[in-house]
Amino acid sequence: MARTAPRRVVITGVGAVSPCGLDAASTWANVQAGRSGVGRIEAFDTEDFAVKIAGECTGFDPLRYVEKKRVREAARFIHLALAATEDAIAAANFAPEGEALERVGTFIGVGFCGIEYFEETARKLFEKGPRRISPYFIPATISNLAPGQVSMRWGFKGPSFATASACSSGAHAIGEATEWIRRGGIDAAVAGGAEAAVTPLGVGGFAQMRALSTRNDAPQEASRPFDAGRDGFVVGEGAGIVILEERERAIARGATILGEVLGYGASSDAYHLTQPSPGGEGAQRAMRAALVDAGLQPEDVSYVNAHGTSTPTGDVQELQAMRAVFGDHVTKGLLVSSTKSVTGHLLGAAGGLEAAICALALRDGVVPPTVNLTDPDPASEGFDLVPHGAREAKIEVAMTNSFGFGGTNATLVLGGPSYAERS
Repeated sequence: MARTAPRRVVITGVGAVSPCGLDAASTWANVQAGRSGVGRIEAFDTEDFAVKIAGECTGFDPLRYVEKKRVREAARFIHLALAATEDAIAAANFAPEGEALERVGTFIGVGFCGIEYFEETARKLFEKGPRRISPYFIPATISNLAPGQVSMRWGFKGPSFATASACSSGAHAIGEATEWIRRGGIDAAVAGGAEAAVTPLGVGGFAQMRALSTRNDAPQEASRPFDAGRDGFVVGEGAGIVILEERERAIARGATILGEVLGYGASSDAYHLTQPSPGGEGAQRAMRAALVDAGLQPEDVSYVNAHGTSTPTGDVQELQAMRAVFGDHVTKGLLVSSTKSVTGHLLGAAGGLEAAICALALRDGVVPPTVNLTDPDPASEGFDLVPHGAREAKIEVAMTNSFGFGGTNATLVLGGPSYAERS
């Protein structure tokens, strides 16, 4: 029997809650403008902390999305996931009914799950005893309750699970959702990532690893990917969600199509606990796999939304990996930027948010900038890193990279609306 060609997967809506805005529209406007969402931490007292800055979702109110009596049933990362999903669903005008709900999956990547809830519960345990532990503690904090709560809220009855691959989690979720739709297991999916790790343990733990920037007196200048003066990343929180649909069904219901997921690649460095493999060898394999999956050549890519966290080692390794994959195309029109320069690093949510940003960049023909790039690292010679300001450009194909501790790598290749329209 002849094998059926994989079905095509399009993006019909994006949603976001981020340090740059409490919905996708405001996030995208601020990302384009290069307005940083990084500031002094408000969530807890940082007096004894070496790091006092982060990208917080300032002004986020879970009561807009969750009944007051049910707020304690879910940790903050779940609240963020619900908010970003609501934003994406509204943007896509996505309202399946009846049996169609059985063909909608929910895939949301999470790194830390409910870390602030753990901290609060541990204090209660040690100060007041085990009887003061909330009965909601377990369901409020486990990773799969981000997709679980989303699926329950909207009645999506297809597969529901969380991908947990550190900072690759959101990208892996979108890639795996795409595969489910391609092979016919489902017809649509909510996919992306959510994270809320701006807490004493989250910030303190990364600070003890010396992974974070300590530019406490200049928070908006602290995240500086590819800059020679970078001194670590800035932790952020938020959620990024995309609505994925099988192309023919999306067209039939009259959906506005933002773009198409053309390729997905994943790999493991199998090298080190926290450091990427030399030359970004594992990242190279993920990027090449995504291009093969998309049936494209490196020169077909117009824009790369880099992982670009602002760490001394990671940025150089990613530059080396992109140089190996793209060759001469690096100096012949490839545009590369890191939007973490304004959002900070959303960890498990980063891949979801950055895929959403890529979809909007493809829709609008605007490449977001890398801000704070005043002294480019010598390893970036020849790269156009879109410094300081956004760039209008005709981009038809974008790549987004997400790499995580443990050597986990995920790459997505997205095509713009013109790609999705092709037969």
